[in-house]
Amino acid sequence: MSIGHTFLGLLESGPRHGYDLKRAFDQRFGHDRPLAYGQVYSTLARLLKHGLVEVDGIEPGGGPERKRYAITDAGITDIARWLAQPEKPEPYLQSTLYHKVVLALLTGRGAHEVLDTQRAEHLRLMRELTRRKTGGDLADQLVCDHALFHLEADLRWLELTAARLDQLAREIRR
Repeated sequence: MSIGHTFLGLLESGPRHGYDLKRAFDQRFGHDRPLAYGQVYSTLARLLKHGLVEVDGIEPGGGPERKRYAITDAGITDIARWLAQPEKPEPYLQSTLYHKVVLALLTGRGAHEVLDTQRAEHLRLMRELTRRKTGGDLADQLVCDHALFHLEADLRWLELTAARLDQLAREIRR
């Protein structure tokens, strides 16, 4: 996810201070990983440097001056181009989990245990997401659905791999 592009999209509705952008980002996108303030201001500095945002006003505060940022025409063009581009599908052909299974087999450790441990963790997270989805608004439900569908695909892979472990072990030993 591009934080810079997300900020540009949030700024299209009107100028905002950095802390307002952080709050809007965290509310809409950062449920599990809120942004650090340092990341907010380094992203705004980069957008400013590239001419995608401008300082719309400076207000005195209790501490440092508070800058209000606005999107520029170049920023509007950039966000429009980014939104129109499809994301590259990530097939995860060499996932960390695959590496763990192969290494368990190569080192004589229990590949079944690796798969069972991962399956239990996937199921735990799926239960948590399902609870969160039940009490969430539509945006939260859609985010949870996306994660759940990916976890379901991972579970299918775990089951298929467990069924093929003997065959994989033979191929690795060759």
